[in-house]
Amino acid sequence: QRVDKLFEQIKYTYSQNIRRISTGTLNDMLGYATARVQPPSDKGKRLKLYYMTQASAKPPTFVIFCNDKELFHYSYQRYIENQIRESFGLDGTPIKIIARERGE
Repeated sequence: QRVDKLFEQIKYTYSQNIRRISTGTLNDMLGYATARVQPPSDKGKRLKLYYMTQASAKPPTFVIFCNDKELFHYSYQRYIENQIRESFGLDGTPIKIIARERGE
């Protein structure tokens, strides 16, 4: 019985691990997340998040384009990661987030 549940969980986690999410859907989620919790600022300079795209699967890797990746604090990165997990049900799979400056 428990082994059957284990294999069901393995199949579910694998299906989430190979899942692709469209850029438009990710940007809708990003807009919602930044509206709920403002991006951090440092010395009067505020982090601006332009857009997010999925670079690859296995594990899901997301690239966020911003104005200054030094302002993209670890705690805000965790917040965005948790919003991705909550919005798209990516439980049990590692998520990698890469911050890039526009034009990089």
